[in-house]
Amino acid sequence: MSRTFETVGVVGLGTMGAGIAEVFARAGLAVVGVEVDAQALERGRGHVLRSTDRAVSRGRLSEAGRDEILGRIAFTGSLDDLRDADLVIEAIPEVMEYKRALFTDLDLVCKPEAVLATNTSSLSVTAIASFTARPGQVVGMHFFNPAPVMRLVEVVRTVATAGGVAEDVAELARRVGKTPVTVGDRAGFVVNRLLLGYLNHAASLLELGVASRDDIDAAMRLGAGLPMGPFALLDLIGLDVSHEVCEVLFEESRDRVHAPAPILRELVTAGLLGRKSGRGFHAHEGASEAEAAAGGTLPGSVCVIGEGADRLVSELSAAGVKAADAQEADVVLVLSSTPVVEHAARLPRPERLVGLHLVGECVAEVVSTVLTSAEAAGAAGEVVRALGRTPVASADRAGFVVNALLYPYLNDAVRMYDSGYASAPDIDAAMRLGCGYPAGPFETLEAVGLATVRDGLRALYAEYREPSFAPAPLLDRLVTAGVTRVEDRG
Repeated sequence: MSRTFETVGVVGLGTMGAGIAEVFARAGLAVVGVEVDAQALERGRGHVLRSTDRAVSRGRLSEAGRDEILGRIAFTGSLDDLRDADLVIEAIPEVMEYKRALFTDLDLVCKPEAVLATNTSSLSVTAIASFTARPGQVVGMHFFNPAPVMRLVEVVRTVATAGGVAEDVAELARRVGKTPVTVGDRAGFVVNRLLLGYLNHAASLLELGVASRDDIDAAMRLGAGLPMGPFALLDLIGLDVSHEVCEVLFEESRDRVHAPAPILRELVTAGLLGRKSGRGFHAHEGASEAEAAAGGTLPGSVCVIGEGADRLVSELSAAGVKAADAQEADVVLVLSSTPVVEHAARLPRPERLVGLHLVGECVAEVVSTVLTSAEAAGAAGEVVRALGRTPVASADRAGFVVNALLYPYLNDAVRMYDSGYASAPDIDAAMRLGCGYPAGPFETLEAVGLATVRDGLRALYAEYREPSFAPAPLLDRLVTAGVTRVEDRG
């Protein structure tokens, strides 16, 4: 028989815990919010009050509605007040020793049939459950910040979770207006496992000198359509938090893509943690940053070669740029999604050649080979601006910027699905709702083309020799079979 949850306890009323308490109270449940002392309790009450006051000021909540929400939350400094709770969720700091002590106490205080949940984003739920005498009634219930706004909840079951418990918690998530994704107990679950691999890889590309911080951010925001660039997002999450999650992921997976990039470790060691400290990869809170490097001058003549050259020549002509042959042009642009140095070697003056990779409708990756002159690269950037696009300077490496970051992320999603950890629709929903992505990885994979991604991964693996860049066996088999959607496999 399904459990009914009418009273919910929330332990830890920081920004996340207070948001979780608000979510349950908004849905009409009685909430018991617990903090360690009166000062922390008052801060927690303040978090809820400010959040609901904002909703009132924006016309999303009436004053009476706000008062009802606050009236449903009993603020207390004693765990003993959780004796009648049907479910208790903790949102204390991500330190296993703290979790151990709390769950040991909750196991003694809470009624035998109560479900205990952790909001951990990276720690082992199985290990947390082992601190209790009721491991069958312990689950993960991972909300995303800000909890009142973000729709996703990752419901995590362990090998010890009793039948029906995760399903009942998922139903509770639906009851409070969230979209649950039920998964097993792997480090990072769905969102952090996929997201942190991508963010860490971006830091590695920066260290390798493939592109600058601002160009990588622009490429993924304007070219790939993501809400934020990877470095802006790392600063928002907190570099210390990101570093810690990468460490946890690497400890479990032993995959080098999860080993924190050295630059991430250096910034954390220096106390440059992102927005919370005023500076991380970017400067924040009024700190000044250097202006982007100045571009070049528009060339007098351009030669365009490669697929789509005629269309681009027409656009350049409309922008006032003269077309010329490869022998005479000031700049030679080669349209390509693969490294372009081979084209440069065929020219009498190879320093004039610049690669151009058009990404979406807004970005063009401007690719410099080891032979490209700074003047030619700058002129190519001006050509891109004349076309109404944002230029992203990139070294002549496999995948350049966008595909080098996008394809391994898609590959990780295929591996996750093939392992049976989560369904493709659930993984898509998790990344759309948890990260605000315009499409999930399998939706993106289908749009780009399985064969295109497979071939791009082969090129990345050939260049970087990173094992995780080798195409997932399932992806390879699907392409060989002519299948165009991951879930079409038999």
